[in-house]
Formats: sequence, C-alpha cells, structure tokens
Amino acid sequence: MTKSSTFISLFSFLFFISFSTLNAQRNGVRIAYIDMDEILSNMSDYTKGKEVLDQKVVQWQNEIDEKKMALKSQEDQLQAEKVLLTPELIEDRQAEIALFRAEIVALQNSYFGVKGKYVIQQSNLLKPVQDQVMNIVREIALEKRYDFVFDRSSDLIMLYSTKNYDISGLVLKRINAQERIKARKKQIEQRKTAIQKKLNN
Repeated sequence: MTKSSTFISLFSFLFFISFSTLNAQRNGVRIAYIDMDEILSNMSDYTKGKEVLDQKVVQWQNEIDEKKMALKSQEDQLQAEKVLLTPELIEDRQAEIALFRAEIVALQNSYFGVKGKYVIQQSNLLKPVQDQVMNIVREIALEKRYDFVFDRSSDLIMLYSTKNYDISGLVLKRINAQERIKARKKQIEQRKTAIQKKLNN
C-alpha cells in the first residue's frame, strides 16, 4: 500500500469516526470514557498489592536465574571433564543435566506460565479493584445517562477525545469517598473494641 492510499484510508476512517460522533450527538447518544490505568495507579489497595507482587516477581526471577547459573556451571564442568570420563559416565551426567534443565522449565512455568502464580496472584489483586471501579462506572453511567463508557487504556482505539468526556476523576473521587467511609468504620470498630476491653478489665 502506498503512502497516499494509506493517508486516504486514514482520512476516510477519521471522517467516518467524526461523522458517527456528530450523528450520535444529534441523536442524543451520550458517550464517556475512563482511563483504567490512571485510576488503578491512584488506588492505594492496588498499588500496595502490586508492590508486593513485584517483590515476589523479583524473588522468583532470582531463584530461576540462580538455577540457570548452576545449570551453566554443570554444563561447563562436563565439557571440561569429558576427555577424562567414560561414555557411560558422560551419558549419566548428560541425563542429570537434562533432568535439571527440565526442572528449571517446570519452575518457570509454575511462576510465569499461563496458570502460574504470577497470573493467579495478579488476577486476585486486580479483580476486586476492577469490580469496584466497574460498579462505580455503572452508577455514574446510570446517573448521568451515558449510553457508552469506554476504557481508553484497553485495546479500544481512541484517536481523539476531549477532556470533558473523561470521567476518570469522578470515578476516583467516589472510590476515595468509599475508602474514607471504610476507614472511618474501621476506626469506630477499633474504638468499640478498645472500650470493651477496658470495661472487661
């Protein structure tokens, strides 16, 4: 495809988006968007959980790297000693090295594979926070009568948007309000427990 045809295609696509948006506005369709990445980076529960997970990732990676270094040492040692060993001993050592290599691959998969600890813990960390955000987005969408709410940080292509359609700040404000209420309730419960302990003594 030539540069001119690419430009024409892009221009046609932009024109279609602009026309669709204008048409949607004329028909009273209300659209808003959020930036999930921005919201998550401002949520203390998520950032604290992510810090813990990142520390675990470093530990897991260090463990794998240490084993890889040990494997390389074994391979180098075998290579250096090959001339002194019988074919049977060489075969035994190669089998041991192959088994150790397979253990490292299994360890990598247990940490970073499709069903590994990283994926599971990331899902456990992200799901409650995402559920909280989605509930608040749903509330705001119903209150303000938005027909569509997009996430600009996902795979959705958002070529242009004006700031007045961004409700990320509003979502964060409600999340912070919920966190303050939760913190107050916790303080009240702690005071009650402390008073009860004093009365019992």
